[in-house]
Amino acid sequence: DIQPKRDLSRFVKWPKYIRLQRQKAVLLQRLKVPPPINQFTQASDRQTASQLFRLLDKYRPETKQQKKQRLKARAEERAKGKPDAPTKRPPVVRAGTNTVTTLVEQKKAQLVVIAHDVDPLEIVLFMPALCRKMGVPYCIVKGKARLGRVVHRKTTSCLALTTVHPEDKNQLNKISDAVRTNFNDRVDEIRRHWGGGIMGNKSQAKVAKIEKTKAKEFAQKMG
Repeated sequence: DIQPKRDLSRFVKWPKYIRLQRQKAVLLQRLKVPPPINQFTQASDRQTASQLFRLLDKYRPETKQQKKQRLKARAEERAKGKPDAPTKRPPVVRAGTNTVTTLVEQKKAQLVVIAHDVDPLEIVLFMPALCRKMGVPYCIVKGKARLGRVVHRKTTSCLALTTVHPEDKNQLNKISDAVRTNFNDRVDEIRRHWGGGIMGNKSQAKVAKIEKTKAKEFAQKMG
């Protein structure tokens, strides 16, 4: 007889990296997660994030090819005997933990965007506290890969906007206000909110059974 098709995904020997990431996800649910780490699970909502990335895409840094073409055109102008005119640096998004930290410390950053899934998390763990101290609006968004795409990299931990064109000032102010309300001004709530501590199905069933027995005994005593 032909056996019926069964879902055998539970019995698959998954690759090690998949096992590790699943175990990590389960551990983060089970263990108590302190507030500074738990705040990275509360990312910005989709609407704010899409507006933010629309703005960031206008300030993407130039690619290597674009830089090569720009320098080539400049060299050709010089070869023709024209005076060398260095191109003015356009406002672009700045990426990387060290760069962003320096900009925040110098109060040059107008908006900081942090990825929620940086690994190891210690790289950006201090960033929200630093932004709050310096009064810089910050937000946590989903996906280091999504941030990386903005600056032509695979992934990046955080981005910062320093200057924008006058026509985008209004949009930046709107996003900054929304972000400040959701992250900077919620500091007391974030400090109190622990994460994790969710037990598995078996443990929950065991606890429920014990509670049920206790309730039954108590009812008998009272009765």
